[in-house]
Amino acid sequence: MGIQRRLWIKLTVAAIAGMWLGIPSVSAPAEAAEKVTVFAAASLKNALDDITAAWQKETGKDATISYAASSALAKQIESGAPADIFISADLDWMDYVEKKSLINADTRTNLLGNRIVLVASKDNVEPVEIKKGFDLAKLLGDGRLAMGAVDTVPAGKYGKSALESLGVWSSVESKVAGAESVRAALLLVSRGEAPYGIVYQTDAAADKEVKIIGTFPEDSHKPIIYPLAILSESKNADAVSLFDYIKSDKAVPFFEKQGFTVLKQ
Repeated sequence: MGIQRRLWIKLTVAAIAGMWLGIPSVSAPAEAAEKVTVFAAASLKNALDDITAAWQKETGKDATISYAASSALAKQIESGAPADIFISADLDWMDYVEKKSLINADTRTNLLGNRIVLVASKDNVEPVEIKKGFDLAKLLGDGRLAMGAVDTVPAGKYGKSALESLGVWSSVESKVAGAESVRAALLLVSRGEAPYGIVYQTDAAADKEVKIIGTFPEDSHKPIIYPLAILSESKNADAVSLFDYIKSDKAVPFFEKQGFTVLKQ
């Protein structure tokens, strides 16, 4: 008799004996709970990684986060990419998915505020006064200005708007190195591939290889607001738990540590 057949007989006998003796049978382990999937703006990575880790430790539940430009994430959601929560770096891309009925509008919340700043390599710490008509072109020289893509990436859109309102966009437009996300723009400066860049102040705080040398006036661009919402196609019950945690007081220290302004709910 083969080993597998003998093992099968033993298991069958044990199961029958268990039934007679009132011993509950051992069923196959239940499938692991599905992970909550979050689509989040790239600039949220440090804070949201810490928040999600704290939530996982507290609840025992699991989540996975996909970071990219808000524009790219919104397009993925539109194309049917499975996700439960979306956090955008601007209102426009949340509006975009809401108009297509891709979020649960009742859950939409303005979560955070931010600032845009001019950064340079940590070795280039000469401060710059950012004001009407400041000579950014001269500052750049033959170098490039790293920014998120100005037509799609929120940080790039804010940056272009600020430069236009300050009257300097036309003088630097040809020098812009557009990146697929604000973190990609930050990396260009961090690696020394661009002497200056425009990023969120929270991104600058996350990279020790760069320094903030100037902050753009808040009235030079629209308010920077990060909205979040649960997607209408989400069927994961744990998504509500993580969503509520991100909005809770427990998450505030993690956001503030990275320099975000937590908006009142």
